[in-house]
Amino acid sequence: MPSTTDRENMPFTDAVIHEIQRMANIVPLNVVHMANRNTTLDKYSIPKGTMIMPTLHSVLHDESIWETPHLFNPQHFLDQDGKFRKRDAFIPFSAGKRVCLGEQLARMELFLFFTSLLQRFSLSAPAGEKPSLEFKLGGTRCPKPYPLCAAPR
Repeated sequence: MPSTTDRENMPFTDAVIHEIQRMANIVPLNVVHMANRNTTLDKYSIPKGTMIMPTLHSVLHDESIWETPHLFNPQHFLDQDGKFRKRDAFIPFSAGKRVCLGEQLARMELFLFFTSLLQRFSLSAPAGEKPSLEFKLGGTRCPKPYPLCAAPR
């Protein structure tokens, strides 16, 4: 069974999980906030009481930050030596004072679930089919259904 201590010895697996989160971005509009004081951001004035809706998608797919922002690419999270690298623009759990309180638990659970699943199954698309990165957008962003084969190892 994998454990959380295995994570530091599995940089590619960690990079794949991070890239899945970057591409999936299930809550692209985050949670609505409100300015608690008059604020100036760059050349914009934001009056106290203004509702602010941060768009995580704009950061997670920013063409000036990510080498291939619209493609699934675990290399975004690996350095030249193949070691895992953190990216400041990786904010699927939000950022600052309003970051998700369950972030650490979620990261641990994602690693344990993903590695346990891949130890037991080989995942692939059915012959002649290719999974799509297309999604349905509503209150959340979710992938369009596609078939997947899970063969026991």
